Amino acid sequence: MSGPGVRRTTWAALRARRRALGRLAAWSAVEALPALLGGALVARAVDRGFLAGQFGTGLAWLAGLAAAVLVGAAASGRVYRSLGAVVEPFRDDLAARVVWGALRDATRAGGRADSASVARLTHQVEVVRDTFGGLLLVVRGFLFTAGAALLGLFALAPPLAGAVAAPLLVGLAVFAASLPAMVAHQRAQVSAGERLGRSAASALAGHRDVVACGAQERVVSDVDRRVTAQADAERTLARMAALRSLSLGVGGWLPVVVLVLAAPWLVRQGLSAGAVLGALVYVTTGLQPALHAVVQGVGGGGLRYAVTLDRILRTSPPPGPAPLPSTRPAADGAPATDGDAGPATRSDAASSPPAAGPAPRTGPAGEAGSVPPAVALRGLTFRYGPHARPVLTDLTLTVAAGEHVAVVGPSGAGKSTLAALVSGLVPPESGTVHLAGVPTAGTAPQELARLRVLLPQEAYVRTGSLGDNLRYLHPGVDDATVLAAVRTLGAGPLLSRLGGLDADLDPAALSAGERQLVAAVRAYLAPAPLVILDEATCHLDPTLEATVEHAFAHRGGTLVVIAHRISSATRARRVVVFDGDRPLVGTHDDLLLRSPVYRELVGHWEDVAPPARVPLGRP
Repeated sequence: MSGPGVRRTTWAALRARRRALGRLAAWSAVEALPALLGGALVARAVDRGFLAGQFGTGLAWLAGLAAAVLVGAAASGRVYRSLGAVVEPFRDDLAARVVWGALRDATRAGGRADSASVARLTHQVEVVRDTFGGLLLVVRGFLFTAGAALLGLFALAPPLAGAVAAPLLVGLAVFAASLPAMVAHQRAQVSAGERLGRSAASALAGHRDVVACGAQERVVSDVDRRVTAQADAERTLARMAALRSLSLGVGGWLPVVVLVLAAPWLVRQGLSAGAVLGALVYVTTGLQPALHAVVQGVGGGGLRYAVTLDRILRTSPPPGPAPLPSTRPAADGAPATDGDAGPATRSDAASSPPAAGPAPRTGPAGEAGSVPPAVALRGLTFRYGPHARPVLTDLTLTVAAGEHVAVVGPSGAGKSTLAALVSGLVPPESGTVHLAGVPTAGTAPQELARLRVLLPQEAYVRTGSLGDNLRYLHPGVDDATVLAAVRTLGAGPLLSRLGGLDADLDPAALSAGERQLVAAVRAYLAPAPLVILDEATCHLDPTLEATVEHAFAHRGGTLVVIAHRISSATRARRVVVFDGDRPLVGTHDDLLLRSPVYRELVGHWEDVAPPARVPLGRP
């Protein structure tokens, strides 16, 4: 029914609990007592009681059947108790395996904690627990109930037992032959659902990046393909229910038809009417319900059990010593191979800028008046809601073309709001925003994407190849230019680890720093002249963050950085600090003298008090 790993794990779980399994089998045999005696007691009640004119004798035989039913019902309670003794330890073992695997991934070199993965796998453990219990229940029910019914039928009339057993075996054979296809379609349905979930979660997490790139249609199309694939898988799985119906028809209903049609002939051959009725009781109350339960149980919960357990076994290794790391850490703890550094290393960061992107500028070009400012804010006011306190009030700021500006301030001061306003993602309450002389108000997202590229903290990485992700904003760029950009931004170890530009990416398998690095290379290749980094390197280590910012500063065009570390501010030509109601603009040294908020931020970032400054005009 499934892969060897699922079979081995299932048999190991059953062997480890042989005593509990023995109790379950014993109580199941008692529970099957009505299936064993039902037809025979009905036959005697008819032949020796009602047809013989002995009404009391017939009722006595039926009373014996009622007693057997009561005994079987009492045994059912013991069956469920014994079932728990088998199922619950299996569930605990799987949960321990999942938690151990998550801890190992979080503590190994290059690993990371992934609570979402643990929650998903824990949910899958509960699915396995429920389906394993249901599967064990229906299989042992079929074995004992159908076996008891066939044994009773054979004792009642051996020829009838053969006539009933033949279609039953054919129905089971049809069902068994269809199981591999059912498992494959169930696995495809689960995989399609997981791919849809990853695609939708990735799109939602990076929605600012998607909107900033003007890529809504492409992302919606990608998610739509996943929805269609999942719907197709669901429909295919639903069509497989026809095979279950065929199995039930052949194995469960065909024996009834055979008995009804053959009844006159059987009576003429000397079989009593009670025996014929008893045979129908064995088929309709024993064999048919048992076959229906096992086909529906194995064809439904059994398939989910096989596929879900297979997913757990593939993603959660058995407990044991963690392997020694054979890689060295790179960005955000991501492993990078020691031997083959691939086409890029961090020492290449400042060399060979790619041909893609805007033409390099030697300095602020707007001063001569021939080139419009890269960013021009006039009287900008913004608040979240009509009665909220303004986040920005009457802000006027000009960023010249080719300039490098850093924006700093306390958390919640409005830095990311300013980035969203500058990029045109949200409209201001009043005032205007112009990018290279073009107003953001009324400009289509695709046009804005040609003017600026925004890298938010939540970087968007789509399912597909690494090369497709890096060319997301510049599809026509060649491999040589992409590899040059990878070298310039220090992403060579990541490229080597993933397997090159043609490697398929699973966004959920990348760390936050790796996703930021992919988005950084993508933005570096974009032809937009303005780059806005909204804490877009916060998950990178300081060295790699400096490499990325240095690359963007020498890329050509204009760079606005929402600073995450003080080093970002010291690298900028000008710094904008949110100090009170109005931002202050100046150089790093200038703001240390003028802004108490900036001095406090510098002291916090450096974890030391800033040096005392002698006031101007005093010794």
